[in-house]
Amino acid sequence: MSILTIPEVVALDSRRGLVRIPPETDVPLTPRVRQLIDTADFRRLARVSQLGLVGLVYPAALHTRFEHCLGVYRLALLYLKQLSHDERFAKAVRPKDAEVFLAAALLHDLGHWPFCHPIEDIRLPSVPSHELFANSFLLEGEIADILRHDWEVNPRDVVALLSEKPRDQAGRILASMLSGPIDIDKMDYLYRDSLHAGVPYGRHFDQQRLLGSLCLNEAGDGLAVTDKAKTAAELMVFARYVMFSEVYWHHSVRAATAMLQRAFFLLHGTLDLDALFRMTEPEMIGELVRAGSGGPAGELLDGLFGPTRRLYKRLAQYSFVEQPEFYRRLARRPYPWLTACAERFASLASEALGRVVAPHELLFDSPPITREVQFDVDVFFAKENRYRPLGEVSPVLRALATEQFDDYVKRVRIFAHPRIVAELRSLNTLPELLDRAIERTESGGVN
Repeated sequence: MSILTIPEVVALDSRRGLVRIPPETDVPLTPRVRQLIDTADFRRLARVSQLGLVGLVYPAALHTRFEHCLGVYRLALLYLKQLSHDERFAKAVRPKDAEVFLAAALLHDLGHWPFCHPIEDIRLPSVPSHELFANSFLLEGEIADILRHDWEVNPRDVVALLSEKPRDQAGRILASMLSGPIDIDKMDYLYRDSLHAGVPYGRHFDQQRLLGSLCLNEAGDGLAVTDKAKTAAELMVFARYVMFSEVYWHHSVRAATAMLQRAFFLLHGTLDLDALFRMTEPEMIGELVRAGSGGPAGELLDGLFGPTRRLYKRLAQYSFVEQPEFYRRLARRPYPWLTACAERFASLASEALGRVVAPHELLFDSPPITREVQFDVDVFFAKENRYRPLGEVSPVLRALATEQFDDYVKRVRIFAHPRIVAELRSLNTLPELLDRAIERTESGGVN
């Protein structure tokens, strides 16, 4: 058996047993793939939106993690088909390793619950990582049984590939294909999110050129591209930058995110999180609304999910180049600290306005502690028989894929309830109030 004879790879060209996803893309489904995607745990992803709150700003961005997983799985097949012609890859990666990789690609988002990333970014001790949460689906139950009996794959090998440090050459290669600079996840979500949001930014890189140029890096333990794909790789970097700037960190999307995060922060101690995170999106929204009814969390959630959309308005924003002093003082703070600072700011605003500003009516949104993964990849120049880092030969990468990526795209923002934002904007002492709120929080011992 070789990689090219794996049933799913063969099915790429057989044109039988297909399911179609946007944009006019056929995904081959073998019997054992169908068994996995027909399980209740995988079907749940059909009722979990890929972009969550982005749909409040881009109305068509309602595609699901189910669709995304199928897109990632198809790309996994294409990566294997291309790389099987690389002698070093074929020597290092056995067909059984490749089958584990295919299962991992299909199941990589199994641990995502609705609004997973905004909730994870709060970094509460009671909230597991979605990778760890996925283990409960992968190591026991129907999916684990299918992996053992129909795929002849040990579920622990899938878990190891998705969430553990690779221990051998094959593991390092396959892990870079799942989570690396030009991985199958980014390759799908940039294009798919852009398509459904109705913007062009994530579609302006040449997927086919990248796919056709895949090879191993000089060390033989990760992906690289040939020099023919240099421009395509640069455009993928730029696509990622613009998608964060214009979609994922759009100010209205972040207003909605800040509202959800504060509501969850207020409620999480009263919730059964294990049960909550196993729900579909409509079920989870219903449970959050029920738990928050009659309180500040309920008001925030009503603005997001109630009959009338009511997002908080941007009162101020700070970035690496816009008032960098406030940016440095607020960026990457722990969420409890940010909340305490926002509450002190609301108290000071109440004094300045001469009327009560409720603590939940002012929200601070800040880049999370964890930065985005840097985008760098080796480029193989065949005529010179030499590898060079893309950052060495690309001004685009040097400008957009360094640690400043987060600093320029992810701003610190202060959002206010629509009914008070005009009054707050009329104050000429906002910077002074913010400075005092930060100083009081820093001296108050909040972690």
